[in-house]
Amino acid sequence: MARHGGGRGWYGKMIGAALGVTVLAAGASVWTVQAGAASSGSPAKAARPSTAVERVAVTIAHASDKGARGVNITIDDGPDPVWTPQVLDVLREHGVKATFCLVGTQAQAHPELVKKVVAAGHRLCDHSVAHDTTMDKQSRAYQSQQILDAERMITEASGGVRPMYYRAPGGAFTPYSRTLAASRGMRPLGWNVDTKDFEQPGADAIVATVQRELPNGPTLLFHDAGGDRSQTVEALRRILPWLKEQGRSFGFPVR
Repeated sequence: MARHGGGRGWYGKMIGAALGVTVLAAGASVWTVQAGAASSGSPAKAARPSTAVERVAVTIAHASDKGARGVNITIDDGPDPVWTPQVLDVLREHGVKATFCLVGTQAQAHPELVKKVVAAGHRLCDHSVAHDTTMDKQSRAYQSQQILDAERMITEASGGVRPMYYRAPGGAFTPYSRTLAASRGMRPLGWNVDTKDFEQPGADAIVATVQRELPNGPTLLFHDAGGDRSQTVEALRRILPWLKEQGRSFGFPVR
């Protein structure tokens, strides 16, 4: 899993505001099961944020629940009012489900988009409050605030659907952050193919990166926020049918 984080300084503007967010909301919150994560008919359980959460593995997930021919589409940094709807449209057109790694402040600002992501059958991932790519150099208290506040913000924005994964900004995981996320039921999530779409290299280059690096593994990294994502949208329109032609099945990261 390559580390990245350059060229997206706009997230730095969110860090100051994020520090004022409380670590956990008081009172009970309703936790519901993500689409496809449990059998239909399972009742939602009311619980305080610190309880009634199933611990998951602390290792970083890369594999697909579809097996050796599976691929996982993951979309980072949103939701964004311009680009997230376009990404959702492309995924719907091709019948593909994805994992959306949401920034807490973005989720809080656009709860209607988070709800659309969930309603379409996609999964949610905690991508921290402010997308600080130096998370691995920060104190445990700061890491905790970034992960737990984002978990709460995303859950509230979704109407009660909790994130199933935690992806550290720029891949800046620590043993502590992985353990904390796993204790909250969020499997640490990596990637195998970094499309570098955040650098806006052109749709052709994004497509070529996927085609060249797909043998590295099934989890593909794209972005739907942090700048102009028209190249990402165009690349997805071409990549998704190409992957189907290769006999690939679309799944979710293993938990």
